[in-house]
Amino acid sequence: MNIAKIIALIGLIAMTGAILYAFVAGDFATEGAWITSHPWGIVSLVDLYVGFIIFSMWIVYREKSLIAAVVWVVLMMILGNWTAALYVLLALVKSQGDWKRFWMGGRVE
Repeated sequence: MNIAKIIALIGLIAMTGAILYAFVAGDFATEGAWITSHPWGIVSLVDLYVGFIIFSMWIVYREKSLIAAVVWVVLMMILGNWTAALYVLLALVKSQGDWKRFWMGGRVE
């Protein structure tokens, strides 16, 4: 489980750096328009959001609170895999080494 925590933390740090770099150096409107004007850009966005939706299904399953689940899903759709890395890291810490609790969250009996 410690390796999983390290991987999630590295992912969170990498995504934080990438997002900060994009905000400082990029132009979202111009570059977003370029991505959506190319077939493989569209494929990449569809692929990305299908993954976000599948990951969000796990979040909704794990969470006891509908409000918490909705907040996490909204963050997932906005911040993408940054949210996924944070969610996994927090779930690993909260599960205290219990893989069943990690995967099932509030559904563990």
